[in-house]
Amino acid sequence: MPIIVGGVLEKDGKYLLVQEAQEKYRGKWNLPAGHLDPGEPLREGAKREILEETGYEVELSGICQVSNDYGLDDVLVHIVFATNILSGEIKIDPAEILDVKWLNYEEILAMREQLRKEKFILGAINNLRKGIIAPAELALEYRS
Repeated sequence: MPIIVGGVLEKDGKYLLVQEAQEKYRGKWNLPAGHLDPGEPLREGAKREILEETGYEVELSGICQVSNDYGLDDVLVHIVFATNILSGEIKIDPAEILDVKWLNYEEILAMREQLRKEKFILGAINNLRKGIIAPAELALEYRS
């Protein structure tokens, strides 16, 4: 069961979305997120994915969404963190990300058909906008 970790980056009333390069979702917009690596703590994985896809170093200020996506053959678990940008500037690997954009909420709503997973993206952003944020410390890490 794959675990997807990532975050919502917000600045000046805008949210950072990334445009996917991988063939299956090429051109679709998403939150910066990706697969947790084996042996990787949840929070470290989220920070790594955000840095790889955006160029920004972040601190995780809370959890704004825990969700799952399921079909007949697979189950995915998503953990999306609220973030604070610490440093960096937009830098992408074109093999993974085609583009990044800061968009306000209305702009994101207007491009619903271009979103990779509308409910996933809008759910996390809406929770952040409403202040529905759990402490990041709820993402406990145990090493076997």
